[in-house]
Amino acid sequence: MHHFEEELTCSICYSLFEDPRVLPCSHTFCRNCLEGVIQLSSNFSIWRPLRVPLKCPNCRSIMEIPASGTESLPVNFALKAIIEKYRQEDHSDVATCSEHYRQPLNVYCLLDKKLVCGHCLTIGKHNGHPIDDLHSAYLKEKESSGKILEQLTDKHWSNVCLLLEKLKEQKSQCESTVEDDKKVVVQYFKKLTDTLEHKKQVLLAALDEINRQILEEYEPHIEKLKKIREEQLELMSLNTSIQKEESPLVFLEKVDNVHQRIKALKEKQLPDVKAVEIYPRVGHLLKDVWSKTEIGQINKILTPKIKLIPKRKLHSKSSEKERAKSEELLQAVNPLTVTLLVITAIAIAALLFHKPISSVATEAIPTDVSEFLFFIYRGFCTCLQTTIDVMCHKFNLLMEFLGRNVPL
Repeated sequence: MHHFEEELTCSICYSLFEDPRVLPCSHTFCRNCLEGVIQLSSNFSIWRPLRVPLKCPNCRSIMEIPASGTESLPVNFALKAIIEKYRQEDHSDVATCSEHYRQPLNVYCLLDKKLVCGHCLTIGKHNGHPIDDLHSAYLKEKESSGKILEQLTDKHWSNVCLLLEKLKEQKSQCESTVEDDKKVVVQYFKKLTDTLEHKKQVLLAALDEINRQILEEYEPHIEKLKKIREEQLELMSLNTSIQKEESPLVFLEKVDNVHQRIKALKEKQLPDVKAVEIYPRVGHLLKDVWSKTEIGQINKILTPKIKLIPKRKLHSKSSEKERAKSEELLQAVNPLTVTLLVITAIAIAALLFHKPISSVATEAIPTDVSEFLFFIYRGFCTCLQTTIDVMCHKFNLLMEFLGRNVPL
């Protein structure tokens, strides 16, 4: 606290003097502060005497104040003038209260741990709070710094350290578990990717083989027809050039030669082209089998042998409707039951007519029925594959349950 400012501060309100009055003991206080002291003293009196006793807050001397109160006390004009001049000067180095104009912060509030002014203690929000001098509070806290060290080294902080180590260990275990799971994920999907890549290469190799068969099937015929076409174009060009021949004999000889070549060209046997198709189609295979197979069962899918077969005849609209009805009937009827019924019917026919079963099947089954049986077979295979996949999945779940709950 500034030394000069202490001399201008009331020892009751700890603020700059306001209307300073001098007691008979020569001590000076604010008039309002003295009014408060007199009011407090009069509360303990049964009657109000002509002169009021007053104990000086500084020297504790008892004196009598006239009944008119502090108005009768002399004003300390010299001190008042000094305070007014002090207030007019700029004291930027002295901290002042933000709530009370130009009141210096010269008292330390022990409750709120901050500097306050005298008005804050008497009429402000710090009224009644314990106070101390800033330097005195500083020395006391500095002497008690050992207690702070004791508070920072007691059992509580040991528990904090133990808990910290435990959390670090748990965090490390969790991170290790996550890393292990990452490795499992990478290995699983690598194996799955390798399986898919292998299946893809097998299917592509099968398609490449079909492509080779297509070349063997069509390329010789195409080359033969190309040669016939080239010879045809050559004869057409030769015929054009003959028309320019002026010699009758030469013209007739050349024309005869052209006729003979045309005759020989027409007599050449054209290749017998049979329409073929690829069976089974990979797109249907992927849609009907692969898309309905569980991921864990992909490696068990057998790659079918893709081959060229004679192309089936196109059906009319009525045949297409019958085919659609057959497919609907196939979906409604158990494929296994229908297959057994057809086999039974063929066997009965063979027994009745005393013919081999193969001949009976060949003669008795028309094209539509064969296609219907093909749909039955395909649906039966799909249902069988789905059933096998479900059974394998249930078996794996059972083995996993037994492995977890049944001790070895």
